Amino acid sequence: APTGVGKTISTLYPALKELGAEKAENIFYLTAKTITRTVAEDTIKLLKKQGLFLSAVTITAKEKICIQEEMQCNPESCERAKGHFDRINEALYALLTAECEISRENILLFAEKYKVCPYELSFEAAVWADCIICDYNYVFDPNAHLKRFFADGGNNHYLFLVDEAHNLVERGREMYSASLYKEDVLEVKRIVKGKDKKLTRSLESMNKAFLELKRECENYQILDSVSVLALKAMNLLTEMERYLEEQREQGRQDGTEEEILPLFFGLRSFLNIHDLLDKNYVIYSEMQSDGRFMVKLFCVNPAENLQKCLEQGNSTIFFSATLLPIQYYKSLLSVVQDDYAVYAESTFPETNRSVLLAEGISTKYTSRGEEMYSRIAEYIGKTIDSKTGNYMAFFPSYRLMEAVYEKFLELGKKSEVLLQSQYMDEEEREEFLKKFEKEQGGTLVAFCVMGGIFSEGIDLTQDRLIGAMIVGTGIPQVCNEREILKQYFGAEGFDYAYLYPGMNKVLQSAGRVIRTEKDKGVILLMDERFQSPHYRRMFPREWSDCRRCNRAADRILEKRSHLIRKMCPGNRADRMQEGMRLILSPDSSSNGLLFHRMEATQKFLRCLGKRELLIVCDDQRTLRHLFVHIQGEDTVRFFGDTVIRNKCNSESDACKVDQKIVACQLNLRNKV
Repeated sequence: APTGVGKTISTLYPALKELGAEKAENIFYLTAKTITRTVAEDTIKLLKKQGLFLSAVTITAKEKICIQEEMQCNPESCERAKGHFDRINEALYALLTAECEISRENILLFAEKYKVCPYELSFEAAVWADCIICDYNYVFDPNAHLKRFFADGGNNHYLFLVDEAHNLVERGREMYSASLYKEDVLEVKRIVKGKDKKLTRSLESMNKAFLELKRECENYQILDSVSVLALKAMNLLTEMERYLEEQREQGRQDGTEEEILPLFFGLRSFLNIHDLLDKNYVIYSEMQSDGRFMVKLFCVNPAENLQKCLEQGNSTIFFSATLLPIQYYKSLLSVVQDDYAVYAESTFPETNRSVLLAEGISTKYTSRGEEMYSRIAEYIGKTIDSKTGNYMAFFPSYRLMEAVYEKFLELGKKSEVLLQSQYMDEEEREEFLKKFEKEQGGTLVAFCVMGGIFSEGIDLTQDRLIGAMIVGTGIPQVCNEREILKQYFGAEGFDYAYLYPGMNKVLQSAGRVIRTEKDKGVILLMDERFQSPHYRRMFPREWSDCRRCNRAADRILEKRSHLIRKMCPGNRADRMQEGMRLILSPDSSSNGLLFHRMEATQKFLRCLGKRELLIVCDDQRTLRHLFVHIQGEDTVRFFGDTVIRNKCNSESDACKVDQKIVACQLNLRNKV
């Protein structure tokens, strides 16, 4: 469903009714990003104001809610961990009986009062909650799922609401994949050498298994099996477990524990995933650019693993504004062929949104350069000049964004400019978004990255955002993993590996503009590939009226006012300015006809009524086709004998065209 039409309330409300009818025990509202969870929290608050009685808990990631500067969960390093279980019941009782929301703020408050871990307190509270709002991994990740709910296979009375479900494909691949690095084994060997002979020998054996695979790998190599490596990993895990236990029992903790634990957990994850290997996996080794050697168990299709988790509930709803094409997501999120799919039409007026395709722009690597960066900056400048307000420009990478940003600053626009940083913390993100909340006397334009924190899950309604400029198709960079996906999916390989993930980022970024029925704005797509049928078929239905624009047209429009005032002085020129329309040839192959269907042309011209019309066309024959469809005594002021081509991209070309313009009066009925 399009952004802003009410997907959250439309899924949450019927789930709450099922909960009230005792057809479900818990609702799990699953999200991919922290910023998206606030939408669910706000919706529940809204329903509570209408009389809903519901206990809801939001689980925040440990690293984000931990009070320690350095997260160390042991009694020696954390005062809250020491005696935690002696105080947790009292803290939980106080939280549950208090007349307050079980929000992140209140969890931190009660955790501070009773000196318990806030992360663990949120878990304990979740057991007593009706609705749990949390990240995907608390349900799907085999290393992080909520054992309190799913340890025994679930009770089949859970409802799963998966928000922004398009993210679950890549997240699923991450959760059900595992990798090991040869260099990590050598590093642990260096640490324990001379301290434990058995562990050292096991590490050497593991390293030899890596060496055999490394000798056969130049860039990356698909492997049939890693059973030998898995056996070595199993032996190493046993030795590491013994070593760590002895260290604790003998009180010989010398700080090496923290250094070797990452490999310990990596081995455990690798072995757990190794047990899941099937036709949905590709095993490969890779020499990475930094010189590290990796072996990876890559889950290319997470559908079957996800399905095992979904079977622990009785119903699941995946929802997003960008589940297109639907068959792509159905094949990667579920193994059930007859899953029900709904495409909700937009309820917003089409006139509130304008979708434009910029001509003369390419973000392909072969086309990038100073000239192309300047063109993109010029398009952004023209867009924000059209109306004062807040805009966002989205780019496929930080490098391209920063290059265009520099060119944009050179234009000297009187607007406030924001630039998304690569390492923004939560406070900086909030400050960034607050800029859009303030009353702006002028124009604000923010340069952001597609697929980032500002391209989805944020609500900037009404005049807080009136335009989104999408630079590039969002296609991921070519890499070994993408190429493996491409090979695995055969004929649809390119689409599955590159096209669909890229277009998803585009659609998400564009969805920031229209969020309510009162919102009005423009979406400018800047890349020549958007004009090809292969990309256009993935546009949502509400983009069927998209049209092209180019910089040559802008130059002609700038000169139009001067020409009209020269020919029609006084108020008549002002009236003519308001009533005129400019028709340009979209490309030379179309014979100058902007509307490919004559019915559309006729309807457009009839709507103009008795207003005067400026037609700039590159072909006399096409112009006469247009005249045939004009009814009545309309008078057209025709600037004839003018050749306007799409490739008039320089100012000098536009001036030559301007010099050729000759005014003449045509009576259409007589001429036709």
